[in-house]
Parts: sequence; structure tokens; C-alpha cells
Amino acid sequence: MTRQAASYRKGRVLLAGDAAHVHYPVGGQGLNTGVQDAVNLGWKLAQVVKGTSPEDLLDTYQAERHPVAARVLHNTMAQTALTRSDARIDALRGTMSELLSMDEPRKRIAAMISGLDIHYDLGEGHPLLGRRMPDLDLATADGPLRAFTLLHQARPVLLNLGEPGGFDITPWADRVLQVDAKYAGAWELPVLGTVTAPAGVLIRPDGHVAWAGDLTNPGLPGALTTWFGPPRAA
Repeated sequence: MTRQAASYRKGRVLLAGDAAHVHYPVGGQGLNTGVQDAVNLGWKLAQVVKGTSPEDLLDTYQAERHPVAARVLHNTMAQTALTRSDARIDALRGTMSELLSMDEPRKRIAAMISGLDIHYDLGEGHPLLGRRMPDLDLATADGPLRAFTLLHQARPVLLNLGEPGGFDITPWADRVLQVDAKYAGAWELPVLGTVTAPAGVLIRPDGHVAWAGDLTNPGLPGALTTWFGPPRAA
């Protein structure tokens, strides 16, 4: 069976996980997709309930997660077809095996099945925008740490990789954690490969990048407002 709800939201009712999409379990993608739904929705719902963000923030849940599940349903149907057996499917399976012996196709399929290639359409910008933040080994004033440990409190994070104090987010300081850090090495992303390191990265609580750039990029205040509510009055 392959089914997907046309809409993940109707008023105060929101669907996630198996209530929103069901498919054959090949590839073990159902659990990951459902958990990602919950993580995407949870922080948005909390901000709306608290009055930090307007209710239309919840509309981004459908916009971001519905295409992801549709793609999962598509690839599970393809994998299910490959489990059948006749002369034509056997020939197709052999062709796929040859393709997966090559690095590029293997990396793309692995990223798709694992969900590491998910890219939310957040507009034009740095290649990181809308993608999952890589779990970098960072050096901070308090010692080394992994980037994902900054998300354990489910708070947004502005990671400043340039000069300390270079970004001023005072109007959002009650909502967004700012961390000065350094990272030495290349930034490697699934599918994209190596990307240019930005001076700053705004990371949503679900681990996806809401903004990336430097002090010459004027988009940071807009991204902060869009995702974490309007600035606090002085």
C-alpha cells in the first residue's frame, strides 16, 4: 500500500508519521520520515502556542514535509518493484546493481534513503540553505564540541564562525542562542560535496539551516523574523 494525505493540516488538526503517509517498509524509511515530521512540527507548534510566532508558521510544515514524504513513497514503490521476479525485473535489477557499483549513483541513492539529502526550498542563497547542518567538530572558548550538541535544548542557534561578536542579534537574544566558534577543514555535504564555509549559520531547532552568509548579507534579520518571530522591542 502507498498512501499520502493530501493535506497535513486542517485547522487545529495536524497529521504526522503514519497518519500522514504509509508505504511498504523497504529501506526502513518510515520511522525516519515520521520522526522528521515530528521534529519539523514540534518547535513550530511550540512557538505558535507561546505566541512567539504567528500561526502561519504552521503552514511551512505542509510545504516542507509533504514533498519529502512524496519522494519517499516514490522510491519505496521503485524498490518494491525490484523485489519482484521475472525476466524484465531481473534485467532491471542487474542494471541497478551495476549503477550502484559506481560512487556517484551509490552516494545519491544512500543520501535519498537515509534522508541526508533533504533540501527545504527556502529561496536563493548559500548551498547550505534549507539543508541539514553538518555535525562539525567545533572549537569554542569553552572547549571542543560537536555542532549538534548545540541543538539538544531545541533552541535555534546562530553559529558565528567569523570574528567574535560580529553578528548582533540582540532583539532575538531571548530566543536564539549565539555561539562563537572556529572550524578547520572542508564542509562536506551529502550530494553537494564540498561547499564554501560561511561566516555565520542560523540553525533551526530541527537541524536545518535557515540562513547562511556573512556581514555583507542583509538577510539575517529577515530569517530571524520569519522563523523565530518579530524582534523584541528595545
